[in-house]
Order: sequence, then C-alpha cells, then structure tokens
Amino acid sequence: MKITKKNGNVVVYDDEKVINSILKANAGIQDEKISRKKAEVLADDVFTRVTDQHDVIRTQDVRDCTAAVLREKGYPKTAENYLNYKR
Repeated sequence: MKITKKNGNVVVYDDEKVINSILKANAGIQDEKISRKKAEVLADDVFTRVTDQHDVIRTQDVRDCTAAVLREKGYPKTAENYLNYKR
C-alpha cells in the first residue's frame, strides 16, 4: 500500500513507523503501558481501519486513525501524546 505524505511524496506504508510512534507516545505513561506486542496489534488495527475507510491513504488519515484506535482501546493519554508528537 502507498501513502501520500503532506509534501505530496508517495511512499510505501511501513507498519514499523506506526508501531514506533505508538511506543514513543506511550513512553513515560505509567498507567497505560503498551508492550511492543500490543503496539503491533494496535498498528494492525490501524492498518485495517485506514484501508477500509480510504481509497487514497494520506499520512493525516493514518495519524487520525491511530489516535482513534488508541482512544478506543483505552489509551487516551497515549493518544494525546501521539497527536502532540505528530504535530
């Protein structure tokens, strides 16, 4: 799958980037610990949802979907950190 970045470049979707972003956003949040394995499961959910919702995937779509998945799965503080990190 390809993603259109903000600058217009088209790149291959990399699940590892979503996983790493989730883990970075979660660092230091004691009451919402996310393991690497859990981050992988969350990233898979993001991939499934974003491909179901959009024909043309943009980085903004991945960002918004990731934050939504984090909130829905019980990680609201991580979702907030994630959005701040991605700005």
